[in-house]
Amino acid sequence: MILPLMHLAPGLLGIRMSMHQTAVLTAAATAAFSLSAFFSMRRKAVFTPSPRKTILPTLSAQEVAALPYPPDVLPGWRDVATPYGSIRVYESGPEDGERVLLVHGISTPAVALGDLAQELIKRGYRVMLFDLFGRGYSDAPDLVYDARLFVTQILLVLASSRVSWTSFHLVGYSLGGGLVVSFTRYFPHLVSSATLLATGGLIRPYHVSWQSWLLYKSGLLPGSLVEWLVRRRIRPKDDGRKPALRPARADIASAEIQNHDATGGEEFDSAGISKFRPGVTVSSVIRWQIDNHRGFIPAFISTMRNAPIYAPQEDWNALAEILRVRRERGSREAEVPPLGLRAGKILMVLGEDDPIVIKDEAIEDARQALGYDGVEFTILPQGHELPITNSHGVATAMEDFWRQ
Repeated sequence: MILPLMHLAPGLLGIRMSMHQTAVLTAAATAAFSLSAFFSMRRKAVFTPSPRKTILPTLSAQEVAALPYPPDVLPGWRDVATPYGSIRVYESGPEDGERVLLVHGISTPAVALGDLAQELIKRGYRVMLFDLFGRGYSDAPDLVYDARLFVTQILLVLASSRVSWTSFHLVGYSLGGGLVVSFTRYFPHLVSSATLLATGGLIRPYHVSWQSWLLYKSGLLPGSLVEWLVRRRIRPKDDGRKPALRPARADIASAEIQNHDATGGEEFDSAGISKFRPGVTVSSVIRWQIDNHRGFIPAFISTMRNAPIYAPQEDWNALAEILRVRRERGSREAEVPPLGLRAGKILMVLGEDDPIVIKDEAIEDARQALGYDGVEFTILPQGHELPITNSHGVATAMEDFWRQ
Protein backbone atom coordinates (compact mmCIF):
# COMPACT_ATOMS: atom_id res chain seq x y z
CA MET A 1 0.00 0.00 0.00
CA ILE A 2 2.90 2.38 0.62
CA LEU A 3 4.17 2.59 -2.99
CA PRO A 4 0.85 3.54 -4.66
CA LEU A 5 0.08 6.04 -1.93
CA MET A 6 3.46 7.70 -2.24
CA HIS A 7 3.03 8.05 -6.00
CA LEU A 8 -0.48 9.40 -5.54
CA ALA A 9 0.24 11.89 -2.77
CA PRO A 10 2.37 14.41 -4.77
CA GLY A 11 -0.32 14.72 -7.38
CA LEU A 12 -3.03 15.23 -4.83
CA LEU A 13 -0.99 17.94 -3.14
CA GLY A 14 -0.11 19.67 -6.41
CA ILE A 15 3.62 18.95 -5.94
CA ARG A 16 5.70 18.14 -9.03
CA MET A 17 8.36 15.54 -8.23
CA SER A 18 10.80 13.62 -10.39
CA MET A 19 10.76 9.84 -10.51
CA HIS A 20 14.04 9.85 -8.62
CA GLN A 21 12.64 12.08 -5.86
CA THR A 22 9.53 9.95 -5.63
CA ALA A 23 11.59 6.78 -5.40
CA VAL A 24 13.74 8.24 -2.63
CA LEU A 25 10.69 9.41 -0.71
CA THR A 26 9.00 6.03 -1.15
CA ALA A 27 12.09 4.16 0.04
CA ALA A 28 12.40 6.43 3.08
CA ALA A 29 8.75 5.96 3.98
CA THR A 30 9.00 2.19 3.53
CA ALA A 31 12.07 2.05 5.76
CA ALA A 32 10.41 4.21 8.41
CA PHE A 33 7.29 2.03 8.32
CA SER A 34 9.36 -1.14 8.58
CA LEU A 35 11.42 0.17 11.49
CA SER A 36 8.29 1.34 13.29
CA ALA A 37 6.66 -2.06 12.84
CA PHE A 38 9.85 -3.81 13.95
CA PHE A 39 10.21 -1.83 17.16
CA SER A 40 6.49 -2.07 17.83
CA MET A 41 6.72 -5.86 17.60
CA ARG A 42 9.77 -5.85 19.85
CA ARG A 43 8.00 -3.75 22.47
CA LYS A 44 5.11 -6.20 22.56
CA ALA A 45 7.36 -9.23 22.87
CA VAL A 46 10.15 -8.03 25.16
CA PHE A 47 10.53 -9.24 28.72
CA THR A 48 13.57 -9.54 30.94
CA PRO A 49 14.22 -13.15 31.94
CA SER A 50 14.36 -14.11 35.59
CA PRO A 51 17.34 -15.72 37.38
CA ARG A 52 15.83 -19.09 36.46
CA LYS A 53 17.18 -18.55 32.95
CA THR A 54 20.15 -16.26 33.55
CA ILE A 55 21.69 -17.49 36.82
CA LEU A 56 20.58 -21.02 37.70
CA PRO A 57 22.16 -22.68 34.62
CA THR A 58 25.57 -21.39 35.73
CA LEU A 59 25.38 -22.84 39.25
CA SER A 60 26.07 -26.29 40.64
CA ALA A 61 23.41 -28.20 42.54
CA GLN A 62 25.15 -27.31 45.81
CA GLU A 63 25.27 -23.62 44.90
CA VAL A 64 21.57 -23.63 43.96
CA ALA A 65 20.65 -25.24 47.28
CA ALA A 66 22.63 -22.59 49.16
CA LEU A 67 20.79 -19.64 47.55
CA PRO A 68 18.69 -17.42 49.86
CA TYR A 69 15.77 -18.29 47.57
CA PRO A 70 16.29 -21.76 46.05
CA PRO A 71 13.91 -22.53 43.18
CA ASP A 72 12.47 -25.60 44.93
CA VAL A 73 12.15 -24.08 48.41
CA LEU A 74 8.34 -24.43 48.34
CA PRO A 75 6.39 -27.54 47.31
CA GLY A 76 4.41 -27.92 44.11
CA TRP A 77 6.46 -25.51 42.01
CA ARG A 78 5.95 -24.96 38.30
CA ASP A 79 6.87 -22.37 35.69
CA VAL A 80 3.95 -21.13 33.59
CA ALA A 81 4.64 -19.81 30.09
CA THR A 82 2.52 -16.76 29.19
CA PRO A 83 2.62 -13.97 26.58
CA TYR A 84 4.10 -11.77 29.32
CA GLY A 85 6.94 -14.14 30.19
CA SER A 86 7.21 -17.06 32.56
CA ILE A 87 5.52 -17.03 36.00
CA ARG A 88 6.79 -19.05 38.96
CA VAL A 89 3.83 -20.70 40.74
CA TYR A 90 3.63 -22.93 43.82
CA GLU A 91 0.56 -25.04 44.54
CA SER A 92 0.13 -27.67 47.21
CA GLY A 93 -2.35 -29.14 49.67
CA PRO A 94 -5.36 -31.47 49.39
CA GLU A 95 -7.06 -31.22 46.01
CA ASP A 96 -10.46 -31.23 47.70
CA GLY A 97 -9.51 -28.58 50.26
CA GLU A 98 -10.81 -25.03 50.25
CA ARG A 99 -8.68 -22.88 47.97
CA VAL A 100 -6.45 -20.03 49.20
CA LEU A 101 -4.46 -17.75 46.86
CA LEU A 102 -1.67 -15.68 48.44
CA VAL A 103 -0.26 -12.49 46.84
CA HIS A 104 3.04 -11.16 48.19
CA GLY A 105 4.39 -7.61 48.55
CA ILE A 106 6.33 -5.12 46.48
CA SER A 107 9.81 -6.54 46.94
CA THR A 108 9.77 -9.84 48.80
CA PRO A 109 8.98 -12.75 46.43
CA ALA A 110 6.59 -15.60 47.21
CA VAL A 111 9.00 -17.26 49.62
CA ALA A 112 8.12 -14.57 52.19
CA LEU A 113 4.65 -16.13 52.48
CA GLY A 114 5.97 -19.68 52.45
CA ASP A 115 5.41 -20.29 56.17
CA LEU A 116 1.86 -18.94 55.94
CA ALA A 117 1.24 -21.28 53.00
CA GLN A 118 2.60 -24.25 54.96
CA GLU A 119 0.45 -23.35 57.97
CA LEU A 120 -2.67 -23.33 55.80
CA ILE A 121 -1.73 -26.56 54.02
CA LYS A 122 -1.29 -28.22 57.41
CA ARG A 123 -4.87 -27.17 58.22
CA GLY A 124 -6.21 -28.84 55.09
CA TYR A 125 -6.33 -25.99 52.55
CA ARG A 126 -5.25 -26.08 48.92
CA VAL A 127 -2.83 -23.14 48.66
CA MET A 128 -1.35 -21.38 45.64
CA LEU A 129 1.17 -18.54 45.60
CA PHE A 130 3.39 -17.06 42.92
CA ASP A 131 6.12 -14.53 42.20
CA LEU A 132 4.75 -11.26 40.87
CA PHE A 133 6.18 -10.17 37.53
CA GLY A 134 9.73 -8.89 37.94
CA ARG A 135 10.20 -10.70 41.25
CA GLY A 136 11.80 -13.98 42.26
CA TYR A 137 11.67 -16.48 39.39
CA SER A 138 9.02 -14.68 37.32
CA ASP A 139 10.10 -12.79 34.19
CA ALA A 140 9.72 -9.01 33.93
CA PRO A 141 7.56 -7.90 30.97
CA ASP A 142 8.28 -4.55 29.34
CA LEU A 143 4.94 -3.10 30.39
CA VAL A 144 3.44 -0.70 32.91
CA TYR A 145 3.26 -2.36 36.33
CA ASP A 146 -0.22 -1.27 37.31
CA ALA A 147 -3.32 -3.02 38.62
CA ARG A 148 -4.25 -4.14 35.10
CA LEU A 149 -1.03 -6.10 34.67
CA PHE A 150 -1.19 -7.73 38.09
CA VAL A 151 -4.91 -8.58 37.85
CA THR A 152 -4.14 -10.23 34.51
CA GLN A 153 -1.29 -12.14 36.13
CA ILE A 154 -3.60 -13.47 38.84
CA LEU A 155 -5.99 -14.74 36.15
CA LEU A 156 -3.09 -16.43 34.34
CA VAL A 157 -2.02 -18.11 37.59
CA LEU A 158 -5.55 -19.36 38.29
CA ALA A 159 -5.87 -20.73 34.76
CA SER A 160 -2.59 -22.62 35.10
CA SER A 161 -3.90 -25.02 37.73
CA ARG A 162 -5.09 -28.51 36.88
CA VAL A 163 -7.79 -28.21 39.55
CA SER A 164 -10.70 -25.78 39.60
CA TRP A 165 -10.17 -22.33 41.11
CA THR A 166 -13.66 -20.87 40.63
CA SER A 167 -14.11 -20.13 44.35
CA PHE A 168 -11.24 -19.27 46.67
CA HIS A 169 -10.05 -17.15 49.59
CA LEU A 170 -7.86 -14.31 48.30
CA VAL A 171 -5.13 -13.00 50.62
CA GLY A 172 -2.76 -10.10 49.89
CA TYR A 173 0.22 -8.80 51.84
CA SER A 174 1.35 -5.15 51.65
CA LEU A 175 1.21 -4.26 47.92
CA GLY A 176 -0.63 -7.55 47.48
CA GLY A 177 -3.48 -6.20 49.60
CA GLY A 178 -4.08 -3.37 47.15
CA LEU A 179 -3.98 -5.89 44.29
CA VAL A 180 -6.54 -8.05 46.10
CA VAL A 181 -8.93 -5.09 46.21
CA SER A 182 -8.43 -4.44 42.49
CA PHE A 183 -8.99 -8.09 41.55
CA THR A 184 -12.01 -8.50 43.84
CA ARG A 185 -13.63 -5.41 42.37
CA TYR A 186 -13.74 -7.03 38.92
CA PHE A 187 -14.16 -10.70 39.83
CA PRO A 188 -16.13 -10.78 43.10
CA HIS A 189 -17.97 -13.96 42.10
CA LEU A 190 -14.67 -15.89 42.30
CA VAL A 191 -13.62 -14.61 45.72
CA SER A 192 -15.08 -16.40 48.72
CA SER A 193 -13.36 -13.93 51.03
CA ALA A 194 -10.77 -11.17 50.80
CA THR A 195 -8.08 -10.69 53.46
CA LEU A 196 -5.57 -7.83 53.50
CA LEU A 197 -2.39 -8.19 55.57
CA ALA A 198 -0.54 -4.96 56.47
CA THR A 199 -2.08 -3.69 53.29
CA GLY A 200 -1.19 -0.98 50.84
CA GLY A 201 -3.87 0.85 48.90
CA LEU A 202 -4.97 3.38 51.51
CA ILE A 203 -1.64 4.77 52.70
CA ARG A 204 -2.00 8.52 53.07
CA PRO A 205 -0.01 10.45 50.45
CA TYR A 206 1.75 12.66 53.01
CA HIS A 207 3.81 9.60 53.94
CA VAL A 208 5.63 9.90 50.60
CA SER A 209 9.15 11.12 51.38
CA TRP A 210 10.78 13.76 49.22
CA GLN A 211 13.23 11.15 47.97
CA SER A 212 10.39 8.92 46.78
CA TRP A 213 8.67 11.87 45.13
CA LEU A 214 11.88 12.78 43.31
CA LEU A 215 12.58 9.22 42.16
CA TYR A 216 9.11 7.93 41.33
CA LYS A 217 6.75 10.84 40.80
CA SER A 218 8.57 13.96 39.66
CA GLY A 219 9.77 12.87 36.21
CA LEU A 220 12.73 15.21 36.65
CA LEU A 221 15.49 12.60 36.45
CA PRO A 222 16.58 10.48 33.47
CA GLY A 223 15.46 6.87 33.64
CA SER A 224 18.97 5.43 33.82
CA LEU A 225 19.85 7.72 36.73
CA VAL A 226 16.64 6.77 38.56
CA GLU A 227 17.50 3.08 38.21
CA TRP A 228 21.01 3.66 39.54
CA LEU A 229 19.77 5.69 42.50
CA VAL A 230 16.97 3.25 43.33
CA ARG A 231 19.36 0.31 43.25
CA ARG A 232 21.69 2.10 45.67
CA ARG A 233 18.80 3.17 47.84
CA ILE A 234 16.93 -0.08 48.29
CA ARG A 235 19.67 -2.71 48.23
CA PRO A 236 20.20 -3.94 51.81
CA LYS A 237 23.83 -3.66 52.82
CA ASP A 238 25.63 -6.70 54.09
CA ASP A 239 28.31 -4.68 55.89
CA GLY A 240 26.05 -2.88 58.35
CA ARG A 241 26.32 0.55 56.70
CA LYS A 242 23.31 2.73 56.11
CA PRO A 243 21.95 2.74 52.55
CA ALA A 244 22.19 5.86 50.43
CA LEU A 245 19.30 8.32 50.26
CA ARG A 246 17.82 7.22 53.54
CA PRO A 247 14.02 7.55 53.38
CA ALA A 248 11.65 9.12 55.85
CA ARG A 249 9.56 7.11 58.28
CA ALA A 250 6.51 5.33 56.92
CA ASP A 251 7.63 5.36 53.30
CA ILE A 252 6.40 2.15 51.67
CA ALA A 253 9.01 2.44 48.94
CA SER A 254 11.46 0.99 51.41
CA ALA A 255 9.10 -0.77 53.77
CA GLU A 256 10.26 -4.21 52.78
CA ILE A 257 13.82 -3.53 51.76
CA GLN A 258 15.83 -1.22 53.98
CA ASN A 259 18.57 -2.79 56.05
CA HIS A 260 18.78 -1.46 59.63
CA ASP A 261 16.61 1.51 58.74
CA ALA A 262 13.83 2.94 60.88
CA THR A 263 11.44 2.73 57.97
CA GLY A 264 11.12 -1.03 57.70
CA GLY A 265 12.49 -1.59 61.14
CA GLU A 266 15.18 -4.00 62.23
CA GLU A 267 12.48 -6.50 63.07
CA PHE A 268 11.53 -6.67 59.42
CA ASP A 269 15.01 -6.59 57.96
CA SER A 270 16.39 -9.24 60.27
CA ALA A 271 13.26 -11.42 60.26
CA GLY A 272 13.91 -15.00 59.24
CA ILE A 273 12.29 -15.69 55.90
CA SER A 274 11.06 -19.05 57.21
CA LYS A 275 11.25 -21.06 60.39
CA PHE A 276 12.32 -23.94 58.15
CA ARG A 277 15.38 -21.97 56.94
CA PRO A 278 17.17 -20.54 59.98
CA GLY A 279 19.76 -17.91 59.18
CA VAL A 280 18.12 -16.71 55.95
CA THR A 281 16.75 -13.20 56.49
CA VAL A 282 14.36 -11.04 54.53
CA SER A 283 17.25 -8.72 53.68
CA SER A 284 19.36 -11.54 52.25
CA VAL A 285 16.56 -12.65 49.94
CA ILE A 286 15.95 -9.13 48.68
CA ARG A 287 19.65 -8.45 48.24
CA TRP A 288 19.99 -11.64 46.16
CA GLN A 289 16.98 -10.64 44.06
CA ILE A 290 18.31 -7.14 43.36
CA ASP A 291 21.72 -8.50 42.40
CA ASN A 292 20.46 -11.33 40.19
CA HIS A 293 17.11 -10.34 38.63
CA ARG A 294 17.87 -7.79 35.92
CA GLY A 295 14.20 -6.90 35.60
CA PHE A 296 13.57 -6.25 39.29
CA ILE A 297 14.65 -2.60 39.54
CA PRO A 298 12.63 -1.43 36.48
CA ALA A 299 9.65 -3.48 37.73
CA PHE A 300 9.97 -1.99 41.20
CA ILE A 301 10.12 1.57 39.86
CA SER A 302 7.12 1.07 37.60
CA THR A 303 5.18 -0.54 40.45
CA MET A 304 5.90 2.43 42.70
CA ARG A 305 4.65 4.77 40.00
CA ASN A 306 1.56 2.92 38.86
CA ALA A 307 0.36 0.23 41.28
CA PRO A 308 -2.41 0.76 43.88
CA ILE A 309 -0.33 1.75 46.91
CA TYR A 310 -1.43 5.19 48.07
CA ALA A 311 -4.88 6.66 48.66
CA PRO A 312 -7.22 7.55 47.15
CA GLN A 313 -8.02 4.38 45.21
CA GLU A 314 -11.25 4.21 43.23
CA ASP A 315 -11.28 0.41 43.46
CA TRP A 316 -12.08 0.65 47.17
CA ASN A 317 -15.24 2.65 46.46
CA ALA A 318 -16.34 0.11 43.86
CA LEU A 319 -15.68 -2.74 46.30
CA ALA A 320 -17.70 -0.95 48.99
CA GLU A 321 -20.78 -1.06 46.75
CA ILE A 322 -20.26 -4.76 45.99
CA LEU A 323 -20.00 -5.55 49.70
CA ARG A 324 -23.11 -3.49 50.47
CA VAL A 325 -25.14 -5.47 47.93
CA ARG A 326 -23.83 -8.73 49.41
CA ARG A 327 -24.94 -7.71 52.90
CA GLU A 328 -28.36 -6.53 51.79
CA ARG A 329 -29.17 -9.68 49.84
CA GLY A 330 -27.71 -11.93 52.50
CA SER A 331 -29.99 -10.37 55.12
CA ARG A 332 -33.12 -11.39 53.18
CA GLU A 333 -33.70 -15.05 53.97
CA ALA A 334 -35.91 -15.54 50.92
CA GLU A 335 -33.16 -14.43 48.57
CA VAL A 336 -30.06 -16.37 47.61
CA PRO A 337 -27.02 -14.11 48.05
CA PRO A 338 -24.82 -13.67 44.99
CA LEU A 339 -21.70 -15.79 44.65
CA GLY A 340 -18.53 -14.59 46.31
CA LEU A 341 -17.78 -12.43 49.35
CA ARG A 342 -20.41 -14.25 51.34
CA ALA A 343 -19.84 -12.24 54.52
CA GLY A 344 -20.33 -8.91 52.75
CA LYS A 345 -17.13 -7.65 54.35
CA ILE A 346 -13.38 -8.11 54.17
CA LEU A 347 -10.76 -8.83 56.84
CA MET A 348 -7.79 -6.56 57.52
CA VAL A 349 -4.97 -7.91 59.70
CA LEU A 350 -2.74 -5.11 60.96
CA GLY A 351 0.44 -4.90 63.00
CA GLU A 352 0.30 -2.98 66.26
CA ASP A 353 3.82 -1.64 65.65
CA ASP A 354 3.81 -1.38 61.85
CA PRO A 355 5.69 1.83 60.89
CA ILE A 356 4.45 1.64 57.28
CA VAL A 357 0.74 0.86 57.48
CA ILE A 358 -0.18 2.90 60.54
CA LYS A 359 -2.83 0.93 62.41
CA ASP A 360 -5.08 3.82 63.50
CA GLU A 361 -4.94 5.48 60.08
CA ALA A 362 -5.68 2.21 58.29
CA ILE A 363 -8.71 1.51 60.48
CA GLU A 364 -10.11 5.01 60.02
CA ASP A 365 -9.54 5.09 56.27
CA ALA A 366 -10.84 1.56 55.63
CA ARG A 367 -14.05 2.29 57.52
CA GLN A 368 -14.49 5.50 55.56
CA ALA A 369 -13.95 3.68 52.26
CA LEU A 370 -15.89 0.47 52.95
CA GLY A 371 -18.24 1.42 55.78
CA TYR A 372 -18.22 0.11 59.35
CA ASP A 373 -20.02 -3.06 58.26
CA GLY A 374 -17.74 -3.64 55.28
CA VAL A 375 -14.52 -4.43 57.13
CA GLU A 376 -13.37 -6.40 60.17
CA PHE A 377 -10.01 -5.92 61.89
CA THR A 378 -7.55 -8.14 63.70
CA ILE A 379 -4.56 -6.50 65.38
CA LEU A 380 -1.44 -8.57 66.04
CA PRO A 381 1.64 -7.54 68.09
CA GLN A 382 4.03 -7.33 65.16
CA GLY A 383 5.30 -4.77 62.68
CA HIS A 384 5.12 -4.88 58.89
CA GLU A 385 6.65 -8.37 58.94
CA LEU A 386 3.59 -9.93 60.64
CA PRO A 387 2.71 -12.64 58.04
CA ILE A 388 6.36 -13.69 57.88
CA THR A 389 7.05 -14.02 61.60
CA ASN A 390 3.58 -14.90 62.88
CA SER A 391 2.13 -17.23 60.27
CA HIS A 392 0.20 -19.16 62.94
CA GLY A 393 -1.53 -16.05 64.28
CA VAL A 394 -2.37 -14.77 60.81
CA ALA A 395 -3.74 -18.16 59.70
CA THR A 396 -5.87 -18.40 62.84
CA ALA A 397 -7.30 -14.90 62.31
CA MET A 398 -8.17 -15.73 58.71
CA GLU A 399 -9.73 -19.07 59.56
CA ASP A 400 -11.88 -17.48 62.29
CA PHE A 401 -13.10 -14.95 59.74
CA TRP A 402 -13.83 -17.64 57.14
CA ARG A 403 -15.91 -19.64 59.63
CA GLN A 404 -18.28 -16.78 60.50
